[in-house]
Amino acid sequence: MKKHFIVLFLLSSFCVFSQAKLEIKDAKKSFGFVKKGEVIHLDYDITNKGNQPLLITDVEISCSCTTVDYSKQPIAPGQSAKITVNFDTKTVYDRQDRTVNVVSNDPKGPHKLRYKGVVLTK
Repeated sequence: MKKHFIVLFLLSSFCVFSQAKLEIKDAKKSFGFVKKGEVIHLDYDITNKGNQPLLITDVEISCSCTTVDYSKQPIAPGQSAKITVNFDTKTVYDRQDRTVNVVSNDPKGPHKLRYKGVVLTK
């Protein structure tokens, strides 16, 4: 009985420590000053620092002026990928400070991408 308990304990410990871990390099970006009507493309580099494949399951945006491109494929442990945020400025102006939430199988998520800048009307 004692052996079964030890094996069960070790297996459950392995499951707790086996997980994906999303790491974002430079999660905050500035696009500076742009003219209204421009489309801004911002690339965010992400890496899976965990020991299980990382799956991005969703991205949450706060405005229809933002779209996000990302790989739907699993990111293997130690591998990197890009998330591209596309910000269309045709319907906005003045200071902008926006976020995108990246939802994944990382238990510490969602992770936040932030971008800001100023959209000039002339």
